[in-house]
Amino acid sequence: MHFKLIIAFVEDSKTETVMEAARAAGATGATVISNARGEGMKKSKTFLGLSLETQRDVLLFLVEEHLSRHILETICDVGELDDTDGTGIAFQIDVEDAVGVAH
Repeated sequence: MHFKLIIAFVEDSKTETVMEAARAAGATGATVISNARGEGMKKSKTFLGLSLETQRDVLLFLVEEHLSRHILETICDVGELDDTDGTGIAFQIDVEDAVGVAH
């Protein structure tokens, strides 16, 4: 079986919604890394030295290759990644091999 790894950086307020939508699209689960921070092309705003940007979560989905594009597009739609700059990103990469995967 061939797999893809979908990596999504989403606003922490959207994590649960994205997870539920990805599961409905065929993902069987994910690993969540909380409180990630990143910088885009424009410097983030600060107030008295404190960052005003929202926290991000990193979601890692190991999915079957034939489902990956649909899941990626679902994450994009539900996470509103193409609607506003700085909302987050998602991408997929090939997985050469995986063990411990139940399907």
